Amino acid sequence: MAINKVFLLGNLGADPELRYTTGQNAVCQLRIATTEKRKGADGNWSDHTEWHQVVVWGKQAENCKQYLAKGRQAFIEGRLQTRKWQDKEGNNRYSTEIVASNVQFVGGRGESSSQGSYQGNNSMPDFGGDTMDDPFASVKPAESISLDDDDIPF
Repeated sequence: MAINKVFLLGNLGADPELRYTTGQNAVCQLRIATTEKRKGADGNWSDHTEWHQVVVWGKQAENCKQYLAKGRQAFIEGRLQTRKWQDKEGNNRYSTEIVASNVQFVGGRGESSSQGSYQGNNSMPDFGGDTMDDPFASVKPAESISLDDDDIPF
């Protein structure tokens, strides 16, 4: 048995880029940043930011373009996928990205605290509401919790 599952909670580093395939399928690229605190060899804490490429398909992609923007926080559920391609010199290159199966919009800076969830090719957003197949439906948006660095015990 194998499992290929990714969960990310991060902020968009750029506005979503929506394109359409030749078959008129919507595809949206998201650039998501996750940041964690790391203690260096000198004993000082610093931020470490990791950037993730996320691909969203179908109606969900169109919804991401409509409702997300740079700086907005999103919760991504999906799987890892590595693509092989050739650069201009003919060298093989590889790109690993996250193919989203579920994107939840989390209230960000200056945004409403509403949480929107878009799964698969659903055409209508689900704002809030508990569902049996969404274990994160009851999670409050990150902006509803106020923490300072002094509140963290490490």
